Amino acid sequence: MSDVVKRLLRAWRGEIEARYVYEVIAGREPDPDRARIIRDIADAEATHRERLEQRLRELGEPIPDPASVRISPWLQLQARLAPIDRLLRAREAAEDDEVEGTYGTPTGDQETDRVLASIRNDERSHSRTVENLSAHPGGPPPDPNGPEQRLRRILGRERWHRGGQGWVSDAIYGANDGLAAVFGMVTGVSGATAGSNLVLTAGLAGATASALSMGVGAWLAARSQREMALANREQERREIESHPAEEKEELSLFYQLKGLSEEEADQLVERLSANPDVFLEQLAAEENLGGPDAGGNAWTAGLAGLLSTGLGAMVPVLPFFFVHGYVALIWAGAVSLIAHFLVGAAKSLVTLRSWWGAGLEMTAAGVLVGGATYALGLIFRVAT
Repeated sequence: MSDVVKRLLRAWRGEIEARYVYEVIAGREPDPDRARIIRDIADAEATHRERLEQRLRELGEPIPDPASVRISPWLQLQARLAPIDRLLRAREAAEDDEVEGTYGTPTGDQETDRVLASIRNDERSHSRTVENLSAHPGGPPPDPNGPEQRLRRILGRERWHRGGQGWVSDAIYGANDGLAAVFGMVTGVSGATAGSNLVLTAGLAGATASALSMGVGAWLAARSQREMALANREQERREIESHPAEEKEELSLFYQLKGLSEEEADQLVERLSANPDVFLEQLAAEENLGGPDAGGNAWTAGLAGLLSTGLGAMVPVLPFFFVHGYVALIWAGAVSLIAHFLVGAAKSLVTLRSWWGAGLEMTAAGVLVGGATYALGLIFRVAT
């Protein structure tokens, strides 16, 4: 197979993968205008594939079955689970790589280079479009004197909108916290007591404390988020009472950004302001202030934090139920480092890092924690 054909097939596979990712992102994008733009890019990738296939036919090469292009399961999970803005930044980087690599280097075949150069120009345009989507979630950079910037100035004066909107760590991070903390405890106590039965007691105590702490923390965080949302709504109510004209303008600007004319938006706001409760609800909805359901169910959050942390924390403790001494420590180290790798790999579903890189990083962290606490235990070894 010639280098020209290899280049065309590499580009062909890249276009199939790119279209898949863009279609998944478009399906997840809640804004219909942004979703339409992303679908247009996906359709353009399909057109690129057709042009590459045409050139392959002209060279007398068979066209592979598109189903033969394997989209890795990890990429499929990332496309469905990772934050959309991170996916867009990753696609922007991929588009840049294609421009400089796959489409930017001459093949020596004039007609093939012409096709690749044409697609290269499109890919550059895609990169700029994706960069714009990523940098400006609401669309292109706004007019400084337009409604969006005027709205930003009003919101900027209401400093109480900021902060207090932290999110409860999900199950992956809860499992990571429990695993890392109790692994360090187990290795430290093993070093101090030569792997005595105290390790099991300390491990169980640590796992219980970690799980309860995370569960209570998650419950409190969810409650705090709800209380913050209710406080914000009450502050918004006071803003309406104190500065009704400005709050009307604020809501009008929101509606103008949705496509209404200034006159239509003002008329709608006047109607809504006749009912203070409805007016408050609309402002709260537009400003994402949340409501009584903000933060989700505190009991569900607490239970999820407790279980995920408890499961992670029990991993390094389990071997001590069956064996003792240094044998148990070796087993605990082995299963804990494997668990560290799996948790790190799972994180890459949302961080978009390579799964093996994230897994190895977490494993290295586990080695560092376990080694440091074991050494500390040896230094402060006590008689058992």
